[in-house]
Amino acid sequence: MQKNVIEYLKKTVKMFPEKIAVKEISKCITFSGLWNDALKIADACNKLGFRNEPIGVFMSKGCSMVEAFVGINMSCNFYVPLDTKSPETRIDSILNVLQASVVITDKSNFDKLRHFYRGQILQLEDVLKEKRIVDFASIEDNLKTQIDTDPVYSIFTSGSTGTPKGVVISHRNVIDYIDWFIETFDIDSETVIGNQVPFYFDISTTDIYLMCAQGATLNIIPESCFIFPSKLIDYLNENKITFVFWVPFVLLTVVNMDIFSAKKPKYLKDVFFAGEVMPNRHLNYWRKHLPNCRYVNLYGPTEITVIATYYEVKRAFSDDEPLPIGFACKNCDVMILVERKRLAEKGEKGELCVRGTSLALGYYNNLEKTQSAFIQNPLNTHYPEFVYCTGDAVYENEFGEIMYVGRIDSQIKHNGYRIELGEIENAIIGSGIVENCCVVYDFINKRIVLFYQAKEDFDKGEFRKTIGEKIPKYMLPSVFVRENVMKQNINGKIDRSFYNNQLNKK
Repeated sequence: MQKNVIEYLKKTVKMFPEKIAVKEISKCITFSGLWNDALKIADACNKLGFRNEPIGVFMSKGCSMVEAFVGINMSCNFYVPLDTKSPETRIDSILNVLQASVVITDKSNFDKLRHFYRGQILQLEDVLKEKRIVDFASIEDNLKTQIDTDPVYSIFTSGSTGTPKGVVISHRNVIDYIDWFIETFDIDSETVIGNQVPFYFDISTTDIYLMCAQGATLNIIPESCFIFPSKLIDYLNENKITFVFWVPFVLLTVVNMDIFSAKKPKYLKDVFFAGEVMPNRHLNYWRKHLPNCRYVNLYGPTEITVIATYYEVKRAFSDDEPLPIGFACKNCDVMILVERKRLAEKGEKGELCVRGTSLALGYYNNLEKTQSAFIQNPLNTHYPEFVYCTGDAVYENEFGEIMYVGRIDSQIKHNGYRIELGEIENAIIGSGIVENCCVVYDFINKRIVLFYQAKEDFDKGEFRKTIGEKIPKYMLPSVFVRENVMKQNINGKIDRSFYNNQLNKK
C-alpha cells in the first residue's frame, strides 16, 4: 500500500526521466532533474534534525517552489506555501501559528523574508549548488518509517478571529484524492496541465500531484496572460495545453470579452472549475464554442482535501439555471443535515457535511477550532466518527444531484422574508444583463446591495423588469454600485469580504 506522495514521483522518474515535469516562462525541469534537486533539499532539511514539522516556502510560484515541496516531503516534513505578495503582517501571523524554525526561500525573496522573520532560512540556490554527497540512505530510511497519516502540507485560510487557520492535509488524504481523480477522469502522461491557481490555494494540489503521479507536464501559465485573455489563448495553443482546472472568474473573463469569436484553444480537452459558482450563461458560451471539451464542476472546501463532489456537464442547461455540484467522490460520504440533527428529505435544504478519508487532520496549533469544525457525526452515537460541516446550504434535486444554494451565513432575513443571497446572484448573472456581480446585505440600513460589472448602457429599469420575472420583488436589490472590474481575492474568487467592508464606507 502506498504510504506517501513521494512514491508517485519515484515511479514516474523511472518511466519518464527526461520528460519535462514542470515548465514556466523562463525555466523548465525534467522529472530526473526534479528528483535530483529534491534530494539535495531533503538532505539539507534532514540535517536540521526534525521530522513531521512545518517548513515554510517563501518564493514566487515556479519550478523552484515545486522542487522545495518535493524536497520537504522527502525529508518527512510538510510544506507550507507562503504568498510573497501578502502583507508582512499576514505572513508573520502564519509563521507565529506554525512556530516554524526554518523557511526555504530564494535569492530574490531573501531580503524581504529576513526583514520580518528571525528563524533559520535555507536559500534554495545555495542548497542546490552546494557540492556534497547526498545521504541518500538516510532519506530512504526515513521514508520507510513514514506512515500515510503523516502531514504532507498545510494551507492557510482566513480565520474569523483575524488569525489565519492552517489546514493540515495528510499523505493518505492526497493519495485517496489523486487516485480517485486519475481513475475517474483517465488522466495520463499525455496530459499537459495549464496551471492558473497559486500554490497556496488547494486546487493546485491537483495540478502538482497529477504531474507527479502520471508524468503529465505541469505548465505554469504567467499571471499576465490572465490579465489579457487574448494572450492566454495564444499561450494555451503555443504550449499545447490539454487540461485546465481554474476558478470560474477566469472562465467568465473570456466570455465577457468574447475572446472565442476571434480565436480558440486548439488542444484543450478538459475544462475543470471549482472555488465558486460557475454560471450556466458563461458555461454555455464555452460549450457552444468548444463543444468537444469535457466540462466538470467540482466542489469542496480545503478541509476535505480539495474536492468532495463533482459533476460532469453533459445535459443542456438554460442560462438562468443553476449548475449542480453533483455527486460524492469515491470513498467520500456527503450528508445533507438539517440543523445537524437529521438527514434532509429530497428537495429539502440542509447543510452539506462530509465524512471519510478526505477529512483533513485539523488546524495546526489550534485544537479548539479543530474540535468545533470537525465534530462527532450526529447520526452516529456508537463510536467516534468525525464529520466536517461545510457551512454550505444545499439540497438534492429530482435527478439525485446535489445543488448548491449558498453559505448558511449568507442567508438573511429582509422585511420578514428569509433570503439566500446566492439565489439573487444566480438570477442576475443568468439574465445576461451584467457580466459579474456580488450581492451583499446592509444590515444597518436593511438594504440588499448589488455590486456589478456591466457595460456603460446598463439600464436599472430594464434590470428590475427582467430580474423581477425571475425572483420575487422583495429579493430585488435597492442599491446599485457599478465596478469597472469585480474585486478578486488572492485565490481569484470574488472578494466578498471586500464588498461587505465597502458598506461601512458608504
